[in-house]
Amino acid sequence: MKRGQGRPQRLGDLIQRDLSELIRLELRDPRVGMVTITSVDVSPDMSHAKVFFTLLEKEKLEDTLAGLNRSAGFLRSQLARRLKMYTTPGLRFAYDESVERGDRLSRLIDSALRPPGPAPRRRKAAPQRKTK
Repeated sequence: MKRGQGRPQRLGDLIQRDLSELIRLELRDPRVGMVTITSVDVSPDMSHAKVFFTLLEKEKLEDTLAGLNRSAGFLRSQLARRLKMYTTPGLRFAYDESVERGDRLSRLIDSALRPPGPAPRRRKAAPQRKTK
């Protein structure tokens, strides 16, 4: 681990925990539903934080992203009260595709390792009758 990366990592973990609670309990935007904060990457100068999230209904991704970006100021102000830092990082939200990609790769690996099933049987032609 490089020197100086310990504190941004710890701050990211704190932001992740507090943001999850804030979104669940205090956010009133109807566009934001069941959101899971998967990770938070904080810049080395601690002025920006990129928040990765997943959701159950992928078809509502655009609305959820718009709702989270719209409420970023509110969430930042609530974080400032909880974290008590000199400056609170600005929040940027991004959809985390790693969970979905991991699931797809896992299914591909399972299908490649599955033993092949028996080959389909061919029907034998019925013997033809001789007609007079």
